Amino acid sequence: MSALPAISFRPIALRVLEERYLRRAPQGKVLETPEELFRRVARGVAAAEARYGGARTVSRQSDAFYEALSSLKFLPNTPTLMNAGIQEGQLAACFVIPVEDDMRSILEGVRDMALIHQTGGGTGFSFTHLRPRGDQVRSTSRVASGPVGFMRIYDVTTEVVKQGGRRRGANMGILNVDHPDILEFIKTKADLGMLTNFNLSVAVTDAFMDKVETEETYPLINPRTNQEVGRLKVREVFEDICRHALETGDPGLIFLDAINRANPTPDLGPMEATNPCGEQPLLPYESCNLGSINLSRLVRDGALDWEELDRLTRLGVTFLDDVIDQSHYPLPQITAITRANRKIGLGIMGLADMFIQLGIAYDSPEALELGEKVMARIQAAAVAQSEALAKKRGPFPNFYRSRWHQTGWPPRRNATVTTVAPTGTISIIAGTSSGIEPLFAVAYRRRALEGEEFDEVHPLFLQKLRELGLKETEWIPRVLALGRVRPLAQLPEELRRLFPTTFEVSVDYQVKMQAAFQRHVENAVSKTINLAPEATIEEVARAFKLAYQLGLKGITVYRYGSKPGQVLSLPPQAEALTLAHEFAEECRQCSV
Repeated sequence: MSALPAISFRPIALRVLEERYLRRAPQGKVLETPEELFRRVARGVAAAEARYGGARTVSRQSDAFYEALSSLKFLPNTPTLMNAGIQEGQLAACFVIPVEDDMRSILEGVRDMALIHQTGGGTGFSFTHLRPRGDQVRSTSRVASGPVGFMRIYDVTTEVVKQGGRRRGANMGILNVDHPDILEFIKTKADLGMLTNFNLSVAVTDAFMDKVETEETYPLINPRTNQEVGRLKVREVFEDICRHALETGDPGLIFLDAINRANPTPDLGPMEATNPCGEQPLLPYESCNLGSINLSRLVRDGALDWEELDRLTRLGVTFLDDVIDQSHYPLPQITAITRANRKIGLGIMGLADMFIQLGIAYDSPEALELGEKVMARIQAAAVAQSEALAKKRGPFPNFYRSRWHQTGWPPRRNATVTTVAPTGTISIIAGTSSGIEPLFAVAYRRRALEGEEFDEVHPLFLQKLRELGLKETEWIPRVLALGRVRPLAQLPEELRRLFPTTFEVSVDYQVKMQAAFQRHVENAVSKTINLAPEATIEEVARAFKLAYQLGLKGITVYRYGSKPGQVLSLPPQAEALTLAHEFAEECRQCSV
């Protein structure tokens, strides 16, 4: 295989690689280059091919994987980048751990979570089966702490267990809307010190959502007795969820019925929880590994390279299927069900950047149409590749108990093939926009690596300035002061149109973009519906209702400034001129 050109990374990408991904000596010295990291990952994953095609196939696939990684056209989830090619590496990102209503299960859940976090994975839990606060505990003649009380043990444990020594753990905590402690759960994050290592979501049913505009009540069910213990008004609970989501970003909603309508293996039980960002519903002890195609690297001469998209989809499915064979899971229960269902999640990143390169505004009907077309293409090619792998390697062991078999689909290698993840750090490495999100801002401040801050101006904006013959030193200070370009009427309309930022894209449009992708994704889609600081509870309610109507599996909102230490923010205006000079100087020295 011919040598590829050296990879060029932006400063923040190099810092992230050095701190989280490149191997180090015990004394802390970095032992790898990014190219060597990609080679290690490619070889480590391709080693699985020995089971199916021998040494020649291993070599060929290793080269193909390396080309995709080192060209930044495809990147897998963080645990694969961290651990592939390392002895007994754990390579999956998403896990769900069951928590039953007894002390042994609760504490085993804490242990299992800690083991997963150590390897870089994230964990999701449904705490719905725990008896409510104040309920009786016969074995001790005392009263129960309730779900929120026990969640605090999980939260504190997460705080002191770093993932592989490189990042904090992440959790999703879910409670069904009919649990007696639901009101306590909804308001938990109003205390800024509570459950700081958890995202929270309320699991709602179709029956609940169908009544949110009525005055009807619904029953609260004690999970210990399965008996009704009270009633609440649907509208009031929904408004309470919306109010706290507006104020704190939590809770989001998980649409239980939509998730289980898409459950590929209903005979194995219902799905009650997801991974920390909500894009991966899973059965108890199930795991999934994810990977994302970088759409911004597929634009050629003003058009999307559809054939390359197909090739990367086939490659990505094979890569992720190999990851399952090469991953060493921390619990035998995880190994068993993961290899029985072989779920993978191939998705995308760089959507907003792709639109800019194609001359399409993110908040246009054309973008919605193209986004859906892209995901439909990936879904079709991913299923076809999974079916092709099944012919060579065999279908996933539970295939004949799955709805795919029951509805007449051909055997496939993987119970699910597609997911859209948030792609936080891997999109930084790839130098592209995250997931399917619009641009947060054209200029912004990013917190990463346990609080380190980086100021950035979007490179495609700098490129467009140059193409139009506009002076960076004149325009960057104005953009830094606002973070956006649409209010700058003196800029050409074409330029302003291409760079809508999060707060300029309507709530309805953001939900519709998520729905466009969800229609062609077997798992779920992670997207935060970002709200301006002045957003209202009515906007949150509208987003939640529209998400339900459009068939989403979950939804999360975040109002800018509602949490301290948020990941992305706008730099203070006083720093604009200094930063402008620094960015202009930096961008004169490097290509976009």
